[in-house]
Amino acid sequence: MIRCFAPVRSVHAFHNHTIRFVTPKLTANSSSSSPSSSLLSTRRGALTVSIVTTTLEILISSFSASSSAAAAAELLELPNSGGVKALDLRPGRGPVPVDGDQVAIHYYGRLAAKQGWRFDSTYDHKDQSGEPIPFLFILGSGKVIPGIEAAVRSMKVGGIRRVVIPPSQGYQNTSQEPIPPNFFDRQRLFTTIFNPTRLANGEGSTLGTLIFDIELVSLRH
Repeated sequence: MIRCFAPVRSVHAFHNHTIRFVTPKLTANSSSSSPSSSLLSTRRGALTVSIVTTTLEILISSFSASSSAAAAAELLELPNSGGVKALDLRPGRGPVPVDGDQVAIHYYGRLAAKQGWRFDSTYDHKDQSGEPIPFLFILGSGKVIPGIEAAVRSMKVGGIRRVVIPPSQGYQNTSQEPIPPNFFDRQRLFTTIFNPTRLANGEGSTLGTLIFDIELVSLRH
């Protein structure tokens, strides 16, 4: 008998869905086996494989359909954002910032062109007590990439939002914040986004696509 395990993952997680087949070891006593019992075992095995295969096909097709539908329905383009798409992972309950406010955010930054490689995270920036240090900036100052400003501008304090930022709203130069503090991460990020050969080949519309998970921690007027 073949057992099939199909682990269920969240549609929001960036993981590959794997299916493992486990075949238990079978022991048989050849001296006590008869043709009729062997035939019965073969039929039972064929029936079991057929049932498992059919069930597996149903699970895969329904999971793929639900994942695709959820992803398409939940990522919405923010108004007047230049194409930034957002998904609220946790709605906030605090105030909404306005231009001129100092905001504090935590984030995970990933680069789509590198299979979702995480190039920076404020949760890795720790103070002397080991607590993560949030990233501070003045909303509307233009010092950070436009996609982050567009995302934060409509958030409430306490909320967490995933945003997909197109290149036009991402890094336009190497001085825009947030800048990864690690030299090698910073070099890999910018050499990918501003790769002259790939830009000349017409890949500029995809090289700089960013994915940020942003938590609005606090604001100060």
